[in-house]
Amino acid sequence: MEKAALLELARPLCVDLDGTLVKSDTLVDSLLLLARTQPAALIHTPGWALKGKAFLKEQVTSLVCLNVEHLPYNRKLLEYLMTEHGAGRKLYLATGADGRIADRVARHLGIFEDVLSSDGKTNLTGRNKLASFRARFGDGPEGGFDYIGNARPDLPLLAAATEPMLANPDLSLRLLLKKEKIRVARTFNDKAGTLKVFAKAIRVHQWAKNALIFLPLLLAHTLHLQLFLYALIAFFSFSLCASATYIINDLLDIEADRRHPKKRNRAFASGNLSAFTGLAISGTFLAAAFGMALMLPGTAFLSWLGLYLVTTLAYSLALKRVVIVDVVILSALYTLRMLAGAAATQTHITPWLSAFSIFIFLSLAMVKRFSELQNLKSAGAAITNGRGYLLGDIEQVRAFGTSSAYASVVVFALYISSPEIVGLYHHESRMWLMTPLMILWLSRVWLLASRGELDEDPVVFALTDRVSLLMGLAIVVIAILAL
Repeated sequence: MEKAALLELARPLCVDLDGTLVKSDTLVDSLLLLARTQPAALIHTPGWALKGKAFLKEQVTSLVCLNVEHLPYNRKLLEYLMTEHGAGRKLYLATGADGRIADRVARHLGIFEDVLSSDGKTNLTGRNKLASFRARFGDGPEGGFDYIGNARPDLPLLAAATEPMLANPDLSLRLLLKKEKIRVARTFNDKAGTLKVFAKAIRVHQWAKNALIFLPLLLAHTLHLQLFLYALIAFFSFSLCASATYIINDLLDIEADRRHPKKRNRAFASGNLSAFTGLAISGTFLAAAFGMALMLPGTAFLSWLGLYLVTTLAYSLALKRVVIVDVVILSALYTLRMLAGAAATQTHITPWLSAFSIFIFLSLAMVKRFSELQNLKSAGAAITNGRGYLLGDIEQVRAFGTSSAYASVVVFALYISSPEIVGLYHHESRMWLMTPLMILWLSRVWLLASRGELDEDPVVFALTDRVSLLMGLAIVVIAILAL
């Protein structure tokens, strides 16, 4: 082996944890877990922070226990560390995170010689970390160390390292390194494209649900440009508000999502977007949503939007873990969109539409829960999402959902037989052609769910399934012919 390679193996390699070895910040992750499991404890965090960041980390880590096995590790960096460890090099986990979580990460990976971390009194970042390195490894040709970091506080360590390396470096650090003319030996990037991640984080595909805002206007057969513009403003207002709440929900669910086979790839669970970025997006979207709501006449739409926000936040914080209540809330939020649309366009909602929406949306909420349970059962996995449902509840959830589905068809059949429809359609008898299509689609959804072939989100399924799209088109054509 060449002399340079031998010297490199002899030098200790020190690796930062937050943002480097893992793509997230373990303190932020712990605070989010605390907000979900012990929200009352958040009251104490300002007082802990006043006593120093190290004390804050110690207190938060003592109350919650992150699952280190499912943290979003930088895969490229981890592969490199495994190779270096296999070659006999001594690796050190050097982090500002509290010692308890750092020790658990080190034990899980099994590649570190030792751990250097914050201890409740000293926050081991920046100059404090550099002093710890020099005391342990020495400095200059006879000692020295290599270091891998990612953020501005790592600058003094990278400047002092024999071989500085980066992992998912932020922009400010890259600019400082360029200014200081520090040559970086290696860079380990493991993040998805920002635009794609952003689109996934705000769940643009879920905006399809907000098309329900246009439904009262369409069913009232009122074609007026001004009212359509009001509905359009309401649609974007609701969509931005919904995206903001999805982000908040994902942040609170980070720990559970990381243990889920599909949800672990979400923007925040995967570490591709930081929690701070998520909060900034959420705040901006909420401000824009309520600003747009003020553009609409009256205050009715603003009230519905406020109720939607409060309900979804309550759902994210607590109600989604209450059996049956969670699906009732989900179905109610669909109906609330139509009520908001009616308020924005000053259109009346008939009792028929209200009854139909309650039953069909309850069925869709039930199929979402049923699919989650069915997929877990098929995979032989344990339930870890804290929803309160058991695998033994599958048949009962199926019964609730299918009965609600066919109840919606009965309501629709009664509606097209009622006197109210005569004034709206010249060929109302043609509306009966919709009934078998509805029965076919709902039956197909539940059959696929029972086979474990349905996406856990029925909205995603409907938007990506060719048969569903063709049925939807057929229903629109029938409605036009009935006019």
